[in-house]
Amino acid sequence: MSVVKNGPLGQAETTCGSLLNELQIIWDEVGESDTDRDKMLYELEQECLEVYRRKVDKANRNRAQLRQAIADSEAELAAICSSMGERPVHIRQADQSTGSLKAELGTILPQLEEMRKRKVDRRNQFLQVLEEIQHISNEINEIADGASVDESDLSLRKLEELHRKLHALQTEKNDRLKQVQEALDTINSFCVVLGMEFEQTVAEIHPQFGSADVLKRISNESIKCLATAIHRLREVKLQRMQKLQDLATAMLELWNLMDTPIEEQQAFQNVTCNIAAAEHEITEPNTLSMDFLNFVATEVSRLEELKVSKMRELVLKKRAELDEVCKKTHMVPEANVAIDCAIEAIESGQVDPGSLLEQIEFQVANVKEEAFSRKEILDKVEKWKAACEEESWLEEYNRDDNRYNAGRGTHLILKRAEKARTLVTKIPGMVEVLASKTMAWEKERSIEFLYDGVSSMFLLFYI
Repeated sequence: MSVVKNGPLGQAETTCGSLLNELQIIWDEVGESDTDRDKMLYELEQECLEVYRRKVDKANRNRAQLRQAIADSEAELAAICSSMGERPVHIRQADQSTGSLKAELGTILPQLEEMRKRKVDRRNQFLQVLEEIQHISNEINEIADGASVDESDLSLRKLEELHRKLHALQTEKNDRLKQVQEALDTINSFCVVLGMEFEQTVAEIHPQFGSADVLKRISNESIKCLATAIHRLREVKLQRMQKLQDLATAMLELWNLMDTPIEEQQAFQNVTCNIAAAEHEITEPNTLSMDFLNFVATEVSRLEELKVSKMRELVLKKRAELDEVCKKTHMVPEANVAIDCAIEAIESGQVDPGSLLEQIEFQVANVKEEAFSRKEILDKVEKWKAACEEESWLEEYNRDDNRYNAGRGTHLILKRAEKARTLVTKIPGMVEVLASKTMAWEKERSIEFLYDGVSSMFLLFYI
C-alpha cells in the first residue's frame, strides 16, 4: 500500500523511490548481476549518508554559532549594563518549550543595539565633560594632556562626579578671571597715577599679556607675574610718593620762609595737599608721573635759588647789624673773616646760608647781651675820654698867650676853661672807678674787657 507523503521530505522519498525503480529497470535491461547491484546500492547509500552527514555537521555548526552569538550578545549586554551602572537584562534561554535559538537571538539583538546606542550617547557625554575639564585645566595649569574615557565605568555616578569636578574647575576659573581682572584694574590705576602706558606696562609683564585675550591668561604663572608687577609698581609709587612729599615739605618751608603770596602757592596746591596722604589716597592721574615730579623739583630748585639769594641778603644784613653793634660797643667781632669766607662759600653754593644765618644771629644775640653788660663801663669810658679831651684842650688853652685878649666869644671860652679845670680834677676818681668796674666785670665773666680790641686797663695807663 502506498502512502502519499507531503512536504520536502515526502517529496524527496518519492523522488528517490522513482529514481530507484528507474535504476532497477535499467539494471534489468542491462542485465546487471545481483552482486553488482548490491555493490552499487551500497555505494549509493554511502554517498547519501555522506551528504546527510555534511548537512548535519553544518546544522550543528550553525546551532553552535547561534548559541555563541547569544552568549556573546548576553555577555556584551551584561558588560554594557555593568559599565553604565545598570541592572543586567535577563534573557530566558531557548529550549523546546520557549522557542528557537534564532528567536532568542532576535529578542536579544534589539536590546543589545539599544544599549549600544545608549552607551555611545553616554560616552559622548563623558567626552564632552572631559574635554571641558581638560580645556579649563589647560588654561589653569597649562598642561596639554588629552581627554580619555574609561570605557569600564560609564555610570551616572561617575558622570555626576565629573560634572562636580567640572563645576569646581569652572568656579576656580571664574575666581581666577576675577583675580586677573582685579589685578589688571590695579595695574591700570597705578599706571594712571604714575603716568605710564597701561598696554606697554602689561606687555612688559609677560609676553602673553600683549595679546587681546589677556583676560584668558589665568594660569598660576600669569597670576604670579601680575602679583609681582603690582608689587613692583607699588614700590615705585611709594618711592615717588616719598619724593613728592619731600618736595612738598621743602616747598612749604620755602614758602613760609620767604612769605610767598597765596596766589603763587595756588598753582601747587595739588602737591602740598598730598604731603601727608596715604598710598591709597593718591589716585589723581599723573600725580606721580616723572614729568610732574620734575616740574615740582624745578620749582623747588627755583625757590632754593631764591632762598639762597634772599638768605645771602639776610646774612649781609645781619653781618652789618653785628658790625654796627660791635662798633657802638667798641667790640671787635671775632668771626668777621669767617663770615666773609662764608659769604663767598654761599655764592659758590658750598655752604648752607640757613645755618650761617643762625650762626650770625647767635653771634648778634651774644654781642647784644655782652653790650648790655658793658653799658655801664662804656658810659664811664666815654665820660673819662671826654674828660681827657677837655684836659688836652685846657693844656693847649693854657699855652696860648693870647687867651686873655678881648674878643668876640671870649667869655664863652673862659667859661669852658673853668668847667674843664673842674672836670680834670675828677679824672683820677673816674680812672679809679673805671678800673674797679672793669676788674669786677672781668672777674665775673673770667674774660678780659677789651675796648676796640685793646685792654681797657692798658688804655687807662697809656693815656
